[in-house]
Amino acid sequence: MKLTVWGAAQQVTGSMHLLEVNNYKILIDCGLDYENDVNLLENINFPFLPSEIDLVVLTHAHIDHSGNLPTLVRLGFEGQILCTPPTADLTQLLLADSVNIFLGKLNKKPFKRRSKKHHHNHQQQQPLYLQKHVLDTADRMVTIGFNKPFQIREDIELQFIPTGHLLGAAAVHFKVTEAGKTKTIAFTGDIGRKNYPVLINPENLPETDFLVTESTYGGRLHTATESIEETLIRVIKETCINQPGRLIIPAFSVGRTQSLVYTLNKIFSKNLLPPVPVFVDSPMAIMATDIYRKHQRYVNEDARSFYQKNGDEFEFANLSYVKELKESKEISNHFEPCIIISSAGMLEGGRIQDHLFYNIQNFYATILFIGYCAKNTLGYRLLRGDAVVRLRGRDLSVFATIKKTDQLSGHADHHGIMEYIKAMPKTSLKKIFLVHGEQESMLALQNALKDDGYETIIPEKGMIFEL
Repeated sequence: MKLTVWGAAQQVTGSMHLLEVNNYKILIDCGLDYENDVNLLENINFPFLPSEIDLVVLTHAHIDHSGNLPTLVRLGFEGQILCTPPTADLTQLLLADSVNIFLGKLNKKPFKRRSKKHHHNHQQQQPLYLQKHVLDTADRMVTIGFNKPFQIREDIELQFIPTGHLLGAAAVHFKVTEAGKTKTIAFTGDIGRKNYPVLINPENLPETDFLVTESTYGGRLHTATESIEETLIRVIKETCINQPGRLIIPAFSVGRTQSLVYTLNKIFSKNLLPPVPVFVDSPMAIMATDIYRKHQRYVNEDARSFYQKNGDEFEFANLSYVKELKESKEISNHFEPCIIISSAGMLEGGRIQDHLFYNIQNFYATILFIGYCAKNTLGYRLLRGDAVVRLRGRDLSVFATIKKTDQLSGHADHHGIMEYIKAMPKTSLKKIFLVHGEQESMLALQNALKDDGYETIIPEKGMIFEL
């Protein structure tokens, strides 16, 4: 059994790992690498021939894990893509949207190429893939439920173990037989948090010899002073009830918005607050919410119980989903206190920029960040405390109140990852490979694991391990 780490090596994006068993090649995840210094078109340069990959296994739908699948298909991959049913649906939605993002970037300015060796002129003028390639990718998806052993071949068995994080997200556990010996290896994908709105808790992995784990929050802890319900109640009171203000919440359309809407539903259904109007202004969030409804059996027990007692967990009387752009613009004329949930989460595009433009200088407005903002994004600059930001070619003074909470972060923190690993039988765990994290986070996690007697490796891109 041979493992090659081809992506998310000492960085966060571009998850991609190659597992070879008796000359059978399995690619675990095929994500877009979009680190700050990476040209998106460089994702076309696979370090192997796509036609030589026999099978792809997808842990979950996020673009840093799924976003390069259509490129793989376009360049010759002809095998199946195994994933859970919600992952298949959410991935198709996210991939279709990524095509629009590529086209938008191309319309604004041509991609710069780094090297003549890797890029031809015609590649500069086209995106990585088109909608046709997204449809071709969807045709290759074969879905498997949680905790159902699946025999890929006589010598390879696979099982998806729930990790929370996103609807349908799973660690993939392989049982491999070589030369009469059985070995096991697991890839965590992304590990979620316990007691997260809508999503099930991460489940413990079975006995495992080798573990490839994410390390996004290594060395960092989530704040635990109050629950997400308590945070939202406090901020809504301060913004919309104690004064006639407007609460704007930038939220990623897939995952974060559904958990936020469900939490607000619980707050208002318990009459913990007066019924402040809530607008979800994101067509993609509407489509993603329909997928959450479709896969009701994949949500957690709390959400299922709420559904049985109160009906649709993503609908309530004072909630409006905004589909058309005309409706979106009309929200700006809604002078009563209200809550606006819109994408994108880092403020780098989408309808959220309209709401910011009209409210950034509003003393009665609050912008509440519920997710991570990468460096050099508008969201990052606001959280940094910049007094003036540029929007639509204008420099605008920031008079709105800026707040942040990490209560809706979808990743397990340092303690959560350690707890996840320690739940596995230690006697069988021979090596742990840390991927999908910044170097500082990986080192913090590695040191903690070493202190507990685990052998850990932080691989560089392209490193090969004979297991």
